Amino acid sequence: MMDETLEVFTGNFTQQEPISEAGIAAAVAVMRSGRLHRYNIAPGEIDETAALEVDFATYTGARYCLAVASGGYAMRCALRALGVAPGERVLTNAFTLAPVPGAIAALGAEPVLVETTEDLVIDLEDFADKATTAGAKVLLLSHMRGHICDMDRLMEIASAAGITVVEDCAHTMGAAWRGTPSGRFGAVGCYSTQTYKHMNSGEGGLIVSDDPVLMARMILISGSYMLYHRHRAAPGPDYFETAKYQMPNVSGRMDNLRAAILRPQIAELPDRAARWNGLYRALEAGLSAAPGLRLIPRPQDEAFVGSSFQFLLPGWEAARIQGLVARCAARGVELKWFGAAEPVAFTSRHQSWRYAPAQNLPRTDRLLSALLDLRLPLTFHEADAVAIARILDAELRRS
Repeated sequence: MMDETLEVFTGNFTQQEPISEAGIAAAVAVMRSGRLHRYNIAPGEIDETAALEVDFATYTGARYCLAVASGGYAMRCALRALGVAPGERVLTNAFTLAPVPGAIAALGAEPVLVETTEDLVIDLEDFADKATTAGAKVLLLSHMRGHICDMDRLMEIASAAGITVVEDCAHTMGAAWRGTPSGRFGAVGCYSTQTYKHMNSGEGGLIVSDDPVLMARMILISGSYMLYHRHRAAPGPDYFETAKYQMPNVSGRMDNLRAAILRPQIAELPDRAARWNGLYRALEAGLSAAPGLRLIPRPQDEAFVGSSFQFLLPGWEAARIQGLVARCAARGVELKWFGAAEPVAFTSRHQSWRYAPAQNLPRTDRLLSALLDLRLPLTFHEADAVAIARILDAELRRS
């Protein structure tokens, strides 16, 4: 039985902020119009989805943008546009969430997993080796849980090996490396607007690129039929002339209702990033002296968005970590552990992705066995982060 004198945190780790009044008003206007489908517009009208694409392209500095049904669809669409075929090998992170290797497997291709460092980023030495030995032409790079590797070095390796990079920016919308926004290094950047991401439309995705050939293909794949001329953040009609006969329609469009909810949130991103980082730094400071814990260093060149928090417990046995997770849960602090043998919620690991060949990844396995994670919703305040750190520190000392 828990000691009644122990502090219990009462915040909700899955409660997001409400949609802003501007987003609600725009969504209501779409519903009143009845024109929810992005191509169901009156002559001369600019639909919400096309306007969102223009706004997000401007925000990221990209030439083109496409709004789609989900972040997972964005990745599949990008890979298909690049010509990834069944049986081909595609490099990706060993530490990521299941939709990333799932996007590869959904095309009948084979994920080849790259090791992870203790700083939670792709291991560039292992990438350099596999870039030249795995027979892959594409890297689907996951900026997992918001951690960005040395992108200059990664792109050097990729360029030398003839590897095309697609960035999964589900956790890094608004982040940057040396001033360049996440998603703007590779040929394609893919973002998610699922509820727990940096903009919230329940489900949704955004794709950016400067490549007119790739973007024309992705617009066609997303289900534009022959209505691609209604896209405003798109290449000219000449790029569609050949592709329209070659690209399959794999419908995954965003609708005007979700686009209306999202458009006002672009302007809110800088403020959200600042508040998330305030929570992150408060938690980090509160755990700076906690015993047995390794915090993840944030490089000076990385402008991150701290919407989640990770730490390592090196050398801890599974039973000890499970005990810590259970005690913290009893005190209202929800930790996710990536070391469990079976997938729990979003914390699956590569051994559970049995649609991919089994792979030997000792560094990643050692990392995952010690890795814990928690969300930091913007419904929390910095005092909440301080309280969470205080409870975690106390339970670590009890362990």
